[in-house]
Amino acid sequence: MEDAAAGTEGNLRGSGVAVLLGQESGPPAPCCPHGPTLLFVKISQGKEEGRRFYACSACRDRKDCNFFQWENEKVSEARLSAREEVNRSCQPSLSHRQNMERYKQFGLLPTSKRKFCQECQQLLLPMEWGKHSGHQVLSDLSIAHLQRPSQLLCPLKNKKTNAQYLFADRSCQFLLDLIIALGFKRVLCVGTPRLHELIRLKVSREQESSVKSLLLDIDFRYSQFYTEEDFCHYNMFNHYFFGGEAAHEICRKFLHQEKGEGVILVTDPPFGGLVEPLAFSFKKLIATWRETQEEDHSKELPIFWIFPYFFESRILEFFPSFSMMDYQVDYDNHALYKHGKTGRKQSPVRIFTNISPTMIVLPVEEGYRFCSVCQRYVSSGNQHCEICNSCTSKDGRRWNHCFLCKKCVKPSWIHCNTCNRCALRGHACESAKAGCFICGGAGHKRSTCPNLSVTERAGKADRNQKLKKNKKIKMDTVKRPYVKHATFARKKIKNKKKKNALAC
Repeated sequence: MEDAAAGTEGNLRGSGVAVLLGQESGPPAPCCPHGPTLLFVKISQGKEEGRRFYACSACRDRKDCNFFQWENEKVSEARLSAREEVNRSCQPSLSHRQNMERYKQFGLLPTSKRKFCQECQQLLLPMEWGKHSGHQVLSDLSIAHLQRPSQLLCPLKNKKTNAQYLFADRSCQFLLDLIIALGFKRVLCVGTPRLHELIRLKVSREQESSVKSLLLDIDFRYSQFYTEEDFCHYNMFNHYFFGGEAAHEICRKFLHQEKGEGVILVTDPPFGGLVEPLAFSFKKLIATWRETQEEDHSKELPIFWIFPYFFESRILEFFPSFSMMDYQVDYDNHALYKHGKTGRKQSPVRIFTNISPTMIVLPVEEGYRFCSVCQRYVSSGNQHCEICNSCTSKDGRRWNHCFLCKKCVKPSWIHCNTCNRCALRGHACESAKAGCFICGGAGHKRSTCPNLSVTERAGKADRNQKLKKNKKIKMDTVKRPYVKHATFARKKIKNKKKKNALAC
């Protein structure tokens, strides 16, 4: 798994698309069905930046959301009206409040009349049974079924937008036990519906439990089961609350309770999502929480960010105080991310947190051990390196120390003299050379390139594009008569050949 990820990263080094965040000074971003779009720019190594454009924040595939608009494009009123109509048509037919009214009616029904349509993913009231007569329907739903909506709803599949790989009970229970052991009273669940429902289950079963939870998720189907105080329809890629200021205020109040004390943010984003907009949204939530910290601005909102370990450098780029735990998070509905596998088949998903590793106890019965030197729990295969003075493994296997690189590397890697670093056997040396997209130099990235002037380059790209467009129009105007004449001549020759062939 990790080797494949490394290869993908290498392919993106030569060219790619970068997201531009924090552009509040310009005009507001246009909206698609998933909220405000993000501003992107196409970049190629050693070349000037291309034109900027707006695209969907949540969907990286145009098949899922085909919104596209150049940054400085003038959009007609007719097109704006059509876009607004499309955005309205993509919204749910029922509001959150209407879903709650239906839920109240549904709860009053006897168990024998409680039905759920698996095809429409909807709770059915008796007057709606006829419309769903040809569908697969679950009957006799108990209160226990309604308390576990993640087991009723079919998981969404798109890994780049809203993939729902749901925590296995083992990992979910570990997270909740850890949260309680650390003394937290409130959990802001961003994209973690199974943890949210486990917390609510615990509250319903144990009167002494005082843990509260608020779910922020892009999957509006959960509005059928949770009130507006328990669930907010939310896009974590652009920090957009679909319920408007009222939903935003619910989140703000949740974070501000007890002057911001005793709350933790737990998030499990889609692994195909871009790290930059996720980090930007989480910082917005941190800023909301920090409104209560009038005296001490050095405090940090405790966070558990659950993500594959090979994104460590990207996460640390935005949150330098974070560290990665060795605990392997596994999922019920993922073919690979399962507990009990060994070697490269182990789950690559880890917990990134700004809580001190010394405070986090991992289960010894699952093979984790305490390193007295590092003063933290690590996996059994993560052996302490005396040269690095650290337990260096990221993937659960024992890593080897490379004296030339002066660090530990994966057991499947060897030192390459051409690249002057360790890499996989048989790798392509040309693609392994990391460099800046702007100047091609090593040692820094595009965002910190001394030659970078985003405004200047983007403006130049726009001017060049306009010059090319004007030149093309001019050439087409000059050539059109000749093109027409040449086409006519070719048709005439073709018809003549056909006649000769028929004559023969």
